[in-house]
Amino acid sequence: MLRFRALLGAATVGACAVAGLPVVASAAPTAPFTALTVDLGEHRAYPVSNSGAYDTATASMTAVAEPGDLVQIKAVPREPWYTDTTTLTAAPPTGQSWVEGKTYPTSRVAGEDQALLDLVGDGATCATASGSITVTDLARDTESQLVTSFAASYEFRCTTASSPITGEVRYNSSLDYVAAVTTPSAIRFNDVPLGDRWSGVVYVKAGGSVPSTFGQLGITGTHTAEFEVHEDLCSNRTIAVGVECRIRLRPKWTTAGVKSVLLQMPDNSSDGRLAVPVRVEVVDGTKGTYYPIAPARLMDTREGLGVPKARLGPGQTVDLQVAGRGGVPYTAGAVVLNVTVTGPTADSFLTVYPGTDSARPNASSINFAKGWLGSNNVTVMIDGARGGTVKIYNRAGYTDAVVDVVGFYSGRNDPPAGLGRGGQYQWFEPYRILDTRVGGRGPLPGGAAVNGWIDFRLPEGEFNSHVRALVLNVTAVTPEGAGFLTAWSGEGSRPLASTVNYGAGKVVPNLAYVQTVPCPSGGCGGATGAPSYRIHTSATTHLVVDLVGVMDDGTVADGLRFRPGSPTRILDSRVREGLWTSLNTGVTGTVTVPPWGQLQEDTQVVALNMTAVAPERNTVLTVWPAGLGIAKPTASNLNPEAGQIVSNGVLTAIGPENAFHVYNHVGATHVVGDVVGTFYLYPGTAGTTALAGPSRPRVAAAGSSDYHRN
Repeated sequence: MLRFRALLGAATVGACAVAGLPVVASAAPTAPFTALTVDLGEHRAYPVSNSGAYDTATASMTAVAEPGDLVQIKAVPREPWYTDTTTLTAAPPTGQSWVEGKTYPTSRVAGEDQALLDLVGDGATCATASGSITVTDLARDTESQLVTSFAASYEFRCTTASSPITGEVRYNSSLDYVAAVTTPSAIRFNDVPLGDRWSGVVYVKAGGSVPSTFGQLGITGTHTAEFEVHEDLCSNRTIAVGVECRIRLRPKWTTAGVKSVLLQMPDNSSDGRLAVPVRVEVVDGTKGTYYPIAPARLMDTREGLGVPKARLGPGQTVDLQVAGRGGVPYTAGAVVLNVTVTGPTADSFLTVYPGTDSARPNASSINFAKGWLGSNNVTVMIDGARGGTVKIYNRAGYTDAVVDVVGFYSGRNDPPAGLGRGGQYQWFEPYRILDTRVGGRGPLPGGAAVNGWIDFRLPEGEFNSHVRALVLNVTAVTPEGAGFLTAWSGEGSRPLASTVNYGAGKVVPNLAYVQTVPCPSGGCGGATGAPSYRIHTSATTHLVVDLVGVMDDGTVADGLRFRPGSPTRILDSRVREGLWTSLNTGVTGTVTVPPWGQLQEDTQVVALNMTAVAPERNTVLTVWPAGLGIAKPTASNLNPEAGQIVSNGVLTAIGPENAFHVYNHVGATHVVGDVVGTFYLYPGTAGTTALAGPSRPRVAAAGSSDYHRN
């Protein structure tokens, strides 16, 4: 460390000013100290942009002393990208000398009654400023009377600021100092979507020469009710020098607008408190809302569409461009796909996961046996800013694969160009709306279609005009031959895409997001305006359709929005994860979603890929929420045959204990579940937190037309 007394003594010979030299860095501040601390507090980030504590351990320090008691300390941080080069200059009032223990009012220019105090950050300072400086330690050279040791606390306020920057200055002084530095100095965010997983984190580090002691943290300001302290590791503690603690805020806001508060905590600094202003601009946008689109084919290995014309080989991964195709914009945050496997040469599985993931997750999207034909609904996260691709991995053998897109979730707050506001998910207890096995009509003939409709009601009025898409579990039951089902709105010609692919004599379900159109006047049994859909089959088959949810227009109370995630395994009874053993005949297992399963406090529904693994007998699996007093639905989610490994997409609410039930009808089977995203209650339309509350939409009636040829 530079010894100022020797330097200044030598410099008095033939000189009227002393230029400082860089101070040699050391591991920690030791007396005598050359240091400068800056605490922005509530002051705007100017002329310095961050709070800091600078000494020989954290910065290159330059000290200057001149006749007239001028003292200047310059700190050049060792991490210049993080904060400013900061210079503090101080001198007593004109014609006076510093007096230890005295407090002086200050301005940027010394006067008869005001000391000079100027704070410069990277060459910038305020046009005018006020403040004060209190001298706490002072020593002079006995011959030259130049200052050889100086310590002070200060307040520096730009004229336009409501509160000052505070801190300490040490110049070759042995007087200890306290400096609690916050990172960031202020929390400021713009365009935070309402309902987003926002988290404000402040790190507080003791950067002085002695520990920092804190009292109890408090929140003050206009919007205190809209923030809460989620984590406080600082209050009522003494933090050793060089150690940091953490404070974490989380939102409670339910409306858009600017939210501002002040975090305050008493401490042992010269200012007596630590203050961190918080300002968040919350906006009501479209992030997490759903946009149904007409089914469009993105990939077909048989035709060379989207990927090279070749079967997927063992261990092979292909990249599929999704954004910018089939109506999917680059602003999408997730896409809903129907993935079909045909002609596999071995038992295997496909994993569909974000193209931005560097590692393939321990999850499967569609499981299949050798020679199998089938589909699965897959929701997968994408990032348009990084290409908007997904990866598709094949475990074993060779197989053709087909991918159709049926909709997407917005990944940004601004609506996609020309599409307006997206829809929110309304969860329903599984409700059977069509079963061709009852009523005497018989199976749906090959090449024919059936139109279906649902009449919804709200306690306070109609709901039909708000429906944009239905979320259905569509099951082909014992078809006479191999073929496929296609579900769509019924507008225009039948899309090329398929919804359910089946083999002869099988029972094959698939989750489907189906765009709707309103019933015309006088149609649908008189339910004018009710949302309608159409299902076509290529081979004669019975058809069962269960309603599991609705995508509304984004304006109805208690709508849920989607948070995508990389596939995360939360259930595997084979390794006692989620369930301790396989499910036997008539057994209901209860699965609790763990925090690492993408669970958040506002999560109400989880999007899963559920897999039955080698059941002993042909069986039925049913999934429904736990803890809501809901009886087991008659609907099914999986219909695996003995020995098969079969998957299906499942959207299930979770009860107050973050759990859901899984029921197995007959025989023993292992079960696997992967979470691909969650639905959360959107604060902008939240009216209640009750998933099964009386204010939610209800099905008043459902029906279907006679069969007809397309």
